Amino acid sequence: MMFISLDDVKIAAEKIKGEVYNTRQRRSITLSKITNADVYLKFENRQFTASFKERGALNRLLNLSDEEKANGVIAMSAGNHAQGVSFHAARLGIPATIVMPRNTPTVKVEHTEAHGAHVILHGLTLAEAAAYAHEKATEENLTFIHPYDDADVMAGQGTVALEILEQFPDIQDLIIPIGGGGLISGIAVAAKTINPDIRVFGVQTALYPSMKQILNKEDPVCGGSTIAEGIAVKYPGENTRKIVEELVDDILLVTENELESAISLLLNVEKTVVEGAGAAGLAAVIGNKPLFEGRKVAMILTGGNIDQRLLATVLMRDMARSGRLARLRIHLMDRPCALADVSRLIGDNGGNIVEISHQRIFTHVPAKDTSIEVAIETRDASQLEKIVGILEDADFPVSQL
Repeated sequence: MMFISLDDVKIAAEKIKGEVYNTRQRRSITLSKITNADVYLKFENRQFTASFKERGALNRLLNLSDEEKANGVIAMSAGNHAQGVSFHAARLGIPATIVMPRNTPTVKVEHTEAHGAHVILHGLTLAEAAAYAHEKATEENLTFIHPYDDADVMAGQGTVALEILEQFPDIQDLIIPIGGGGLISGIAVAAKTINPDIRVFGVQTALYPSMKQILNKEDPVCGGSTIAEGIAVKYPGENTRKIVEELVDDILLVTENELESAISLLLNVEKTVVEGAGAAGLAAVIGNKPLFEGRKVAMILTGGNIDQRLLATVLMRDMARSGRLARLRIHLMDRPCALADVSRLIGDNGGNIVEISHQRIFTHVPAKDTSIEVAIETRDASQLEKIVGILEDADFPVSQL
């Protein structure tokens, strides 16, 4: 017997109606061309707390008894579940405590506190934070709000599928990020019941492929620093994994570079900010084009809570990988106008110098020569290659850093 049903999801949809957004969804012309698929986006990053997590959190809170509401709730989360619980708990007058790992991005901690919750930073991992949260729940008689392995939470997350299929009933594929499995479980139950022929694909990072490994009867081996901390879960839910095993067609893995590129692409093409987990669906479709070619694909931009500094780093790294930003070390004779000649050659061929440093002491070039390091913007990799060639033809040796 399935842990939740389509009826549970429909009941959740009625309960949370008007309190969470029925977020915008539309076809992306540009992403469809890039992927050779018919791509539809669901902008859950436009929820008030910038994540789909509000849905499950609110449904769980609404199903508490009066006594449980009075005593208060506690949750553990890397950020999005925390914000969903804290925001709606405050709105409903329910005291909330949130335990977060110490390495949680600052923006998520600040937003959670701003919603009125008492935040405790404990442990380096979600598992350590969860263990401490369970201890506090027992000690203080608080109700633990699980981020994924809970029927009410799954049903709440599954309401995303109802909205997608109501507007686009002919969707053929759903691409869903997997952390603990709450979102994909709710969506898979709803979507497969409505249309048994629809394909549901999960996406995990290559660093945290726990659900895929467990379903392959392997011990989960996870670890490392991922940009998609929202789905960096070492041990998915006991109940969610049963639903995933039965209903999900496959789980795809994406690399950190693929996630970074997808974040940048969504910002450049759709003018929307997503966190690492929110870009996982697009990264998976781009990395597996033959699997989705010609099909009508829906992906959920699950969250937009990304640290500004990290976002800036991702965008700059993507520019560097694509050849639109480069740092060159140029060897030149220490003579009048040499620097001017280099600048002219770069500018005349479409390059824009954004930073320059002149090095005479800490270098291995001859004492009468010098080297400069120049950061330049170009249109693309081919233009960069052209500029490098022109500089070398003019007897300015170049190495790209």
